Amino acid sequence: MAAACIDSYLLGGAAVLLVTLLLSRWIFRKPRSRLPLPPGPRGVPVLGALHLVGESAHSNFARLAASYGPIMSLRLGSHLCVVANDASAARAFLKTADAQFAHRPDHISARDVSYQRQNLVMSDATPTWKHMRKMCSLHLLGGKALADWAPTRRAEFRRLVEAIRRLHEDGEPVPLFDMLICTLANVVGTIAVGGRVFDDYGDESNKFKDVLSDLLTGGAQFNVGDFFPSIAWMDLQGIQAKMLSVHKRFDALVRRLFDEHQRTRESRRGSPDFIDKVMANNESEDGTAISEVNVRALISDLLTAGTDTSSVVVEWTLAEMLKNPAILRRVQAETEAVVGRDRLLEESDIPNLPYLQAVCKEALRLHPSTPLMLPHFSHEDCEVGGFFIPKHTRLLVNVWAIGRDPAVWENPLAFDPDRFLPGGKGAQYDPLGSDGSFAFIPFGAGRRSCAGKLVGMLFVQYLVGTLAHAFDWEMPEGEEEIDMEAKPGLALPKAVPLKAFARPRLSPAAYV
Repeated sequence: MAAACIDSYLLGGAAVLLVTLLLSRWIFRKPRSRLPLPPGPRGVPVLGALHLVGESAHSNFARLAASYGPIMSLRLGSHLCVVANDASAARAFLKTADAQFAHRPDHISARDVSYQRQNLVMSDATPTWKHMRKMCSLHLLGGKALADWAPTRRAEFRRLVEAIRRLHEDGEPVPLFDMLICTLANVVGTIAVGGRVFDDYGDESNKFKDVLSDLLTGGAQFNVGDFFPSIAWMDLQGIQAKMLSVHKRFDALVRRLFDEHQRTRESRRGSPDFIDKVMANNESEDGTAISEVNVRALISDLLTAGTDTSSVVVEWTLAEMLKNPAILRRVQAETEAVVGRDRLLEESDIPNLPYLQAVCKEALRLHPSTPLMLPHFSHEDCEVGGFFIPKHTRLLVNVWAIGRDPAVWENPLAFDPDRFLPGGKGAQYDPLGSDGSFAFIPFGAGRRSCAGKLVGMLFVQYLVGTLAHAFDWEMPEGEEEIDMEAKPGLALPKAVPLKAFARPRLSPAAYV
């Protein structure tokens, strides 16, 4: 009897304690905002609005924004997602609420390829992430670092020109995208790990290109497991297995480069490459350390972002110029007036080539390499643009729609570089974001903007200028119509890769 009374007393006490805790949480809880969620489609049970997204999420979001406004919310499976579709919406999230949205969501399908989120791209805004980004700014992607590595870019771009010239002599068309991938991989490899990745364009570089394609295509698929974590283990679409396979193939290359880098570090004493500098300064002042896994993940980031995205934009730019030959001829006339016909274009020539710069800006506006910024993730409740945004909300910024907004861009679907020349209606917009308008953000904005935007812009301008100045281009006979469809993915490459004949147009001495 006594034991029963004790048990009853304990149960009663526990119940009182539980009720007290619940009441105190209710009384002292932070009041939820009375502001509404952003408008958006209601969706269907369980799936939410997943069926409205599709492969071309950027264009479908833009279409939905016409009905629901520039800031809209969608329930994607078990997750709430908000989408910013114009400049004002992007500014509200990436400037006003930048700190609240500094993290990344934990995409199950991206865990393997991001080294369990220990890379620069998919990590949360942790102290390690901040230290890695600081190392990149100091030793790789900032202004001084760009100047230090100029000879490497010059050497590899000249190799590209020579390879294209040999194809002309053999009567072969130029598989431009494939050759750009090889060239930029060698630039990144030499700068980052002290050596070229490929001896020359060919089978090995094409295998690398295929892995990149699988990574960027698979990474853009809407994986059921990402939106219904409870059934992620089933991998219903096979995406997680595919991404693991991609990771293993890509990491094999990264490990080979890293191991060779470690074996040869004594040979670089006195002239360290980027990874040497990272490993020599791997610990920050507050004790945050960059691990070997972080370093391998960083090499993977550099090989991905430093090759594919720039190659996509350069290919689109040349395709637009071939579709509009007057634009190509105008670029050639400008480069010839500044550079002449007796040497190749140099980086130092670019500031004196305003029309070339305008052409590259227009290509970035119409064909951003990343149509949707990589997703952000809120870590606390916040209010944005007059709406309530609860914590754990995913944010997508529609760069593609912002660059085609008819409220900002006159005749937005036309490829018109003149809009970026002095006096043009787009002249005030800077693709690097210095104008503060958020109307032209091909490299993103805010603290999670592309760390390599300076070098990305330089790659595009230098390559487009070199290709236009050094060669005349024409499509193969019977293929004058250029397919301008894009292939869905994290990047938007041409669905049909560009192949064109190149004919040297400079004096022979320029190619020596």
